[in-house]
Amino acid sequence: MTSIYLVRHCQAQGNVNRVFQGRIDSEISEEGRRQLDRLAERFRRIPLDAVYTSPLQRARLTAEALNRYHGLPVRTDARFIEIDGGCWEGHSWEEFPHTDPQQCDDWLNAPWRFQTRGGEAMACVYARMAEGLTAVAAAHPGEAVAVASHGCAIRNALCWARGWPIERLGEVPWADNTAVALLAWEEGRPRIVFENDCSHLEEKPSQVETSSWWRK
Repeated sequence: MTSIYLVRHCQAQGNVNRVFQGRIDSEISEEGRRQLDRLAERFRRIPLDAVYTSPLQRARLTAEALNRYHGLPVRTDARFIEIDGGCWEGHSWEEFPHTDPQQCDDWLNAPWRFQTRGGEAMACVYARMAEGLTAVAAAHPGEAVAVASHGCAIRNALCWARGWPIERLGEVPWADNTAVALLAWEEGRPRIVFENDCSHLEEKPSQVETSSWWRK
């Protein structure tokens, strides 16, 4: 059985500033650095055979934390990058109901249809996450792998791992910063063992909870 630990990146400045980050290569916050220390300690006790990451630094630094006590090569795979938000990138979440009400409604109520001007279609995120995870599982039979990725990308991955079509994406919960999901590959298909596990962090309001106004 192949195990894939799918981990959302630590808190970044875009999370703090409440902007759509997408492909913007945001610096991480001080809280993000504390999260990484706790994540590293959690994974100190978890055997790993490989580590993969999105190219963006908030994910790369998360992958380095996952790898802190393992010394493995960290492999970059663009399939695990965040959705390209096109004209939304760098703008405040509070703007979108006024500047782009149709896409804002899609994001909240029909995310499978979401695509901004100049951005990536949500269906493409779903497809590339499925492709990337399937490829990693095939490359590491019987091994344990960690993959550092992003909130929207992971949501798509977990929708696919459930065996659901993208039209059910809105039913998948959002993952917190540094939340861990474990996928077990059996007979060529993933099974979700657990998801959105933040047991390594202090008990405090999560990024998802404190930002719930943008994702009803």
